[in-house]
Amino acid sequence: MDAFNPTPPEWTQTATHSLGFCCPTCNNSAYKARRVWINRRAPVMNEDYQRKWQEFYECECGVAWWAWSSDRPPSTLQKREEEMDNG
Repeated sequence: MDAFNPTPPEWTQTATHSLGFCCPTCNNSAYKARRVWINRRAPVMNEDYQRKWQEFYECECGVAWWAWSSDRPPSTLQKREEEMDNG
């Protein structure tokens, strides 16, 4: 599966908007998704003229959900790398 394929996969058709950037059914994070697709064909501009995209996820529990790329929480990986560099 290609997350950047221009054609949306069929499973995205039933996706619901999640306001918490997690599965609206079981609260799993996007990291636990079985499949991911990013709608790069239709970016939206926010008030600061920055692009955001719809990110679609299919959770382990089988629920498809989407959220805006701008709503994704900050990565904890960068924080870990900084701690390793400073530690």
